Amino acid sequence: MSDDLSLAGLREHLAAQVLQTSGIRDERIAAALRDVPRHLFLPHLAPEDAYLDDAIVTKRDADGQPISSSSQPAIMAIMLDQLTLAPGQRVLEIGAGTGYNAALMKHIIGPAGAVVSVDIEADLADQAREHLASAGYRDVTVVAADGADGYPPGAPYDRVIATVGVSDLAPAWLEQAGPGARIVVPLDVRGSQLAVAFGRSGSGRHWVSRSIAPCGFMRMRGSLAGPERTVVLQPGLSLMLPDGLTLADGQEVDGAALAAFMDEPPARFGTGVRTSSVQVFWGLGLWLATRDRRSCGVAEERPAGDGPGRLARAPLGGAGMAATVGIVDSGGIAVLTADEASPVPGPRPGKLALEVAGFGPRGAELGAALATHVRTWDAAGQPGAARLHVDAYPRSSADEPDPSAPGDALLIERSATRFLVYHT
Repeated sequence: MSDDLSLAGLREHLAAQVLQTSGIRDERIAAALRDVPRHLFLPHLAPEDAYLDDAIVTKRDADGQPISSSSQPAIMAIMLDQLTLAPGQRVLEIGAGTGYNAALMKHIIGPAGAVVSVDIEADLADQAREHLASAGYRDVTVVAADGADGYPPGAPYDRVIATVGVSDLAPAWLEQAGPGARIVVPLDVRGSQLAVAFGRSGSGRHWVSRSIAPCGFMRMRGSLAGPERTVVLQPGLSLMLPDGLTLADGQEVDGAALAAFMDEPPARFGTGVRTSSVQVFWGLGLWLATRDRRSCGVAEERPAGDGPGRLARAPLGGAGMAATVGIVDSGGIAVLTADEASPVPGPRPGKLALEVAGFGPRGAELGAALATHVRTWDAAGQPGAARLHVDAYPRSSADEPDPSAPGDALLIERSATRFLVYHT
């Protein structure tokens, strides 16, 4: 078999896997996955690794934290489906990454369309431009700049997509969006990320969600960086705080103290709740984010052969990584775990018996509170992203958040936009 046929087979396999995982039915997206050579955008990998349905880290900061990646193709496909691309459209992309997503979009909109991709890192923009040229997409415009400013020379745009997690809608994106535009962004909702497709409201003065899907992306940097902060507790183990480095009780987070707490035996609590790892993050994680200012995320990366790690029983795990949610305050942290009787979580979702582990002097108090949250969420029917809505009100608009929204609606105040998050 020739190399060309082998690569075509890898792309065909990736497309089939993405369609199954994402549930999308758009043949134009499937055709792009079959045709665009992802291995040329990840030249440091063997082709068989480049065509896995995995996110691949491509750059880290001085602390070893990921700051750029090639996103998981299934998530990319879901967001492209939300974007409702069509031939001839003009598209603005915030976050060039490797250039692969821009190539997929250019494949779909065709020669009459235009894609402009903006990245704050000049070296990443240069690499994306080189990758696109090697794959035959020289007509994609790649700009090294702060994505918060968009790219005025290419406006107006029919579609705007961010491939980095955002906490706000930049005024420039709204100004450069055409009358019938759709904007798709991974929106941070106090630590939980949701891919939200926004369209204009009936008044045209604010934006409403047309579809929502769970997602996970690197956070945006630059002038539009959100309040969330990551604290490295020790190499490979990190804590994500949705509201910055100040805890709910007003104290600054002490990463060294938290790491020491997690060295000690925890206080354990059963919950009596069973669910899937997917529901933990896109259901319970969102529940915690909107109901407890102490909510946090914990993640661990471990090289192969290094043993089970601190988060060995985390509800989400895979090759070399594990992640969970919890609550943290001065004097302790409580995180969600899977009961020892549960199957070890992996890529294939299954029912997990949820437990809580509390660490530190206040570990028992925080653990009991987290266990109560889990049971309350379960009693409410384990709500997730389904039936969730997000309305976005630019501060420049005369429109105000809907006063008739449900009583448990969450109002998120950002510098440029007020977001109303609620279930219907």
